[in-house]
Amino acid sequence: MNKGKFYITTPIYYPSANFHIGHCYTTIICDSIARYKRLDGYDTYFLTGSDEHGEKIEKKANEAGVTPKEYVDKIVDNSKDLWNALKITYDRFIRTTDEDHVKIVQHIFKKLYDQGDIYKGEYKGLYCTPCESFWTETQLVDGKCPDCGRDVHEVSEEAYFLKLSNYQDRLEKYLEEHPDFIQPESRKNEMINNFIKPGLEDLCVSRTSFKWGIPVTFDEKHVVYVWIDALSNYITALGYSTENDELFKKYWPADVHVVGKEIVRFHTIIWPIMLMALDLPLPKKVFGHGWLIIDGGKISKSLGNYKDPREYIASYGVDAVRYYSLREIPFGNDGNFSEELLVSRINSDLANIWGNLVSRTIGMANKYFDGNITNKKVNEDLDKEFISQINKLKSKCDENIDNLQISKVLEEIFDVLRLSNKYIDETTPWILAKDNSKKDRLETVLYNLLEAIRVTNILLRPFMPESTEKVVSYLNTNNNEFNDTLFKEDTKYKVAKEVTPLFERIK
Repeated sequence: MNKGKFYITTPIYYPSANFHIGHCYTTIICDSIARYKRLDGYDTYFLTGSDEHGEKIEKKANEAGVTPKEYVDKIVDNSKDLWNALKITYDRFIRTTDEDHVKIVQHIFKKLYDQGDIYKGEYKGLYCTPCESFWTETQLVDGKCPDCGRDVHEVSEEAYFLKLSNYQDRLEKYLEEHPDFIQPESRKNEMINNFIKPGLEDLCVSRTSFKWGIPVTFDEKHVVYVWIDALSNYITALGYSTENDELFKKYWPADVHVVGKEIVRFHTIIWPIMLMALDLPLPKKVFGHGWLIIDGGKISKSLGNYKDPREYIASYGVDAVRYYSLREIPFGNDGNFSEELLVSRINSDLANIWGNLVSRTIGMANKYFDGNITNKKVNEDLDKEFISQINKLKSKCDENIDNLQISKVLEEIFDVLRLSNKYIDETTPWILAKDNSKKDRLETVLYNLLEAIRVTNILLRPFMPESTEKVVSYLNTNNNEFNDTLFKEDTKYKVAKEVTPLFERIK
């Protein structure tokens, strides 16, 4: 069943150093949403990639004694290996050095120039090289870059500018008419009050002081400055303005751009204005999430205050890393990444609640019925509420997915898993097993539990792909698709004879 299209993107990451757990956080979230939508019947396209040009890359490559392309190639290969380790299911990994991207960016730049939205001038301003951002004196914090806290330096050079100021009224009107375009609400208020209402200044969109960038076709001493290059990836990846634009026609506009809060202003001011100038529809939503914090500070490539994420995967398993990243931090807020908290989540949620439920239930099915369970329908009052909660679960998950509240999706699923463990305590199967006249009631109880495990397992598939495959093999039954997430009266179970724990408790 095709429910329509769904297009989701991560930001394209800057490969100045190997990616860290903060990059993983954003990408795991987008991957989980993409997986959910695919399983739920949406024609889904998931884009991620790397933003490879700029002065910082050029300097790092020079320091390393390699070309900029050689420098970024190594980091991109490393990042693709990391995404593979995390089971990321992107449809395309776009690189801003890709030939098709380069040609389309040059087309966009020329088109905007020809229609008068880009003009040549001279830029004098304060520039932060690590962030590749220009700032005014009033935007600095204690004389330093407001994003990264590093020194800025004065730059004066010939440059092309994008006329943001011409689109101020149109952008304000759009935001009024589309109140959900910027999420969460706190980010929207920040953009409107701090950046838009004070008045938009025209944006420097080319540079002459370095060469590692896309050349401006009609003035080749200039290279396209980062934001027109980087932001365009969301449409260049789909073949915008080319003969092969089937993906563009099919998937644009994006349903959601998921970005870190530090780049929300580029995605909610510059990008919409670029699209308006190109006479293209705007994305439906931009969601700016918070940062992962380690030891009270932002995870930083330059500070190197983090482990390679593959170390966490090697120690705890990919599903545990994915679950912790998604469950621990309410999406939109800053959150602390802590190995201690990761272990706590593994023990409390994955081992005690989910793993224990699966092991206990399958163990009792084998002990009392040789693993063969059908529904004898000997129900009692407490079964009705239990089954009702199972049947409500999919709609609750759908609502939270649409609101990008992934931690709440997992909370709802684990509430049903907790309820299942409580149901065992309330029905006391071990006592029922002592009375032969209660045999059908006992089988009904175990059937209800297996249905709870089956339904929750289907809904956990987008988030923990490895462990849920194990559970499918343990249950050994059909009805494992997303349209099978209601309690079924007639499932036939022949569960596995032996199961290994989904998650071992960690001391």
